[in-house]
Amino acid sequence: MDHVDKILTQWQQQRPDLNVAPMATLGRLKRLNHSVMRRMEQTWAAYGLNDSSFDVLATLRREGPPYALSPSDLMASTMVTSGTMTHRLQQLEKAELIERVKNPADGRGFLISLSEKGFALIDEAVAAHVATQEELVSGLSDDQRAQLDELLKQFLAGLEPT
Repeated sequence: MDHVDKILTQWQQQRPDLNVAPMATLGRLKRLNHSVMRRMEQTWAAYGLNDSSFDVLATLRREGPPYALSPSDLMASTMVTSGTMTHRLQQLEKAELIERVKNPADGRGFLISLSEKGFALIDEAVAAHVATQEELVSGLSDDQRAQLDELLKQFLAGLEPT
């Protein structure tokens, strides 16, 4: 019996008229997210990063050479508002992890590019991030993880716009 089971038992005793089964799923997802994020935050912090700075740097790194995107493409990829992105970019530029470079396709615009320092940092940090993720899912077999991935994909498909 885990923490969520205890909560469900209490609700079943107090409100037997309610179907609290969805509460089990969502409660466990919430607790899982909290635990997973704490562990990943520890990994990012070892590199002087947080979830938002890691997200921007990782987005640029996985883009491939020349590791650059327009601010609007970066916003779309990270799913944040322009104000939030502006703040993130200012912090990363201050830390010399990114650079603003002229957009060769549009002389009036600019691209956000990984600096050499940013490239080296994110390459190291993403390797540690993947190792942390491997550790986090190590309690599941490959088949269980694949099944869970498929179920979560279906769950998200019902909630997210296409």
